[in-house]
Amino acid sequence: MYKINKINMLPAKCAVDLGDGSERGEYVSQGYILNTLGRPHRAINLMYCYYPLDDGWPGRASVVHARDDVKFAWDYPYDDYFPYTGGIGGSSGEGSETFDCMREIRKYGQDIILTLTIDPNVGDEHLIKIAQELSTFGRLMLRINHEATGNWFSFNKRCTYQEVADFFVRFHKIIKREAPHIQTILCIGGIEDLEAVEMEKEAEFSEAVRVADIWSVDKYMALHWGWPYDVAETGGNSHSRYKISDIYNLTKRSFERFREINGGVAKPMVMSEFNADGDVTGAYEQADMVREFLDMLKHNDAAWFSGFTFYQFRDRGRLGLEIEDPSDSNAGIAQPVMQTYKEIIAEDYFCPAFEDKGEVNLPVKLRWGGFEDAEGLSIPLTFESDPVFCEVAFREDDALQAGLNLMLEINGRWFYKAPKAKTIDLMPAFYNNRLSGKTELSLKIFAPPASGENNPADGADWHINSYTTITKLPDIRIRYEPCEPAQ
Repeated sequence: MYKINKINMLPAKCAVDLGDGSERGEYVSQGYILNTLGRPHRAINLMYCYYPLDDGWPGRASVVHARDDVKFAWDYPYDDYFPYTGGIGGSSGEGSETFDCMREIRKYGQDIILTLTIDPNVGDEHLIKIAQELSTFGRLMLRINHEATGNWFSFNKRCTYQEVADFFVRFHKIIKREAPHIQTILCIGGIEDLEAVEMEKEAEFSEAVRVADIWSVDKYMALHWGWPYDVAETGGNSHSRYKISDIYNLTKRSFERFREINGGVAKPMVMSEFNADGDVTGAYEQADMVREFLDMLKHNDAAWFSGFTFYQFRDRGRLGLEIEDPSDSNAGIAQPVMQTYKEIIAEDYFCPAFEDKGEVNLPVKLRWGGFEDAEGLSIPLTFESDPVFCEVAFREDDALQAGLNLMLEINGRWFYKAPKAKTIDLMPAFYNNRLSGKTELSLKIFAPPASGENNPADGADWHINSYTTITKLPDIRIRYEPCEPAQ
């Protein structure tokens, strides 16, 4: 019989989120991402648009409005993100792409960041519908009309900056009425010049700064915005590169200005899109720049900075951990930044913390709030040496045990157990992190919602928490030699 401790999972010093799909790349399954990177993220960012009053909606803009004279990624009547499949006239059920992706993300123990560009001219009934259909997805973060002080998205082309800012405030207030547990993200330019005192379009967006739950800037240390319509070459005017120290200082100055506008009261500050474009730097310096910036955060112990979203997992250009194989859109080609990123997100500064709450007996009711706030179990295990076999098996004759949706962690490596899965091989936790002798490790178990959505039957706090009762432990099989010795 194994000893069992209850544990709490707490926020990392710096949260790590990941973009998965955009105008530049397709959505990649969470199973592939987890098994590639070895750990889940705090949240996964999805990018969608909602322009239901436009001709061609709900088709993808680059498909329904395709033409030969397009010379820029945003030269369409509306933004070329995946169309949001909910809203008025849409669906949030099975088969609805947006919601299928969100359900998968939460099954894998991650929160959702939904980036939504939206026509500010839609009526309140559209916003109410969206708020209501997002309400079952726990602690979702909604990034409304990001990069709102720019001039490239359709919402900026059809409205003034003041109208865009007013729309953010209007949508925020509807969210807080219909689904108050959802947090809104205001993503604007912030301080864009180290000599500047005020932010870009500060007068227009001051009220939005005050009402938003989270403040954000997007910062690329290098970017080729002319992709895919030209090639970045020396002397070209469709790309740029910045000093890493300037990116850090501009982001910190932006936070300080946000706080000043908010009467001196701080809110979480994130970087919702972060990377260096390999089109500009090449693959090796891309990895070096990512490392240097994140080391700068860590070495300065930047407590004012809450987290970043790496843009993105797989990209058709050079803004991904993988490049999409041009001959097979289902395949990715890992870039040098992949290994750098894996090393960074395994560091304590970027990993969740765990708090031991003491020994417990089964059955145990576990609470899942999100990747920064969850209850789990820890099973101390003594390994006599490096294992040859290590696996956990869930009994098929126990419906409660076999149907569990779990996230497991051991030796720094995370695993997903779907409700249908019976045996999880834990050996990948040791392939690149072998034990040199007798070692004490713990198997951690958490239980995100099996459906990907929170259930009203879970009680008064169901919007932010889901609950799972663990009645039995899995069978744990550890062996140190092959089943049959060499002949």
